[in-house]
Amino acid sequence: MEPIKINNYTKSKSRTNTSSFVANVFSLMFTALIISGISAVWFASEEMKHYIISYEGGLTTFGWVSTLAPLGLVMLIGFGFNKYSVKFLLGIFILYSTLTGISLSTIFAIYSTSSIATTFFISALTFGIMALTGYTTKTDLTKMGSLLMMGVIGIVVASIVNMFIGSSLMDYIISIIGVLVFTGLTAYDVQKIKNIGNQIDQGSETAQKMMVLGALTLYLDFINLFLMLLRLFGNRD
Repeated sequence: MEPIKINNYTKSKSRTNTSSFVANVFSLMFTALIISGISAVWFASEEMKHYIISYEGGLTTFGWVSTLAPLGLVMLIGFGFNKYSVKFLLGIFILYSTLTGISLSTIFAIYSTSSIATTFFISALTFGIMALTGYTTKTDLTKMGSLLMMGVIGIVVASIVNMFIGSSLMDYIISIIGVLVFTGLTAYDVQKIKNIGNQIDQGSETAQKMMVLGALTLYLDFINLFLMLLRLFGNRD
């Protein structure tokens, strides 16, 4: 009976480590969302919005920087994963969430505050349900992940094309597909993060870096889900 006790203890310890890893990832993700939310609300205020939107109605230089810089920061985190320290990657993630929040402040000039709040609640509820599904399901979502990533690429390409076409119907279709894709990605990414937590050494630097990368991944899932839902259900001012 002794080997069984040891085996049960090992499994219990493994589950605890995994839960701790996932919890830390979500803590970082929620922190980033709070930073983005504060940044967005602050720069949407009457005193600050002129730093983002010019008096002519377009983006200012700082507005363009806050919109385009996050893409470079995401690439920096991805390509610098093995090169940079945990503190550096965490600092870049915080900077990324701040600039993303600043760029998102423009939605307050397009949509009503009530519709933004309602859509955020719907996004949070959807994200929570799918995250729980990804964490608890016994089904392997690996194959679904490949299809979803193809969907993301398709959305990016279609969005670029629609920038020149300006089709409202195409924009509507992209938004619907986007909601489906990022809803599915939430479950897939949570399961992937859980599997990483099962295998990784919790005290290692690699584990801490993976927490940052996992938080960034879930942050992107939530933000994109929110924006796609806002395009569908947001009431324009």
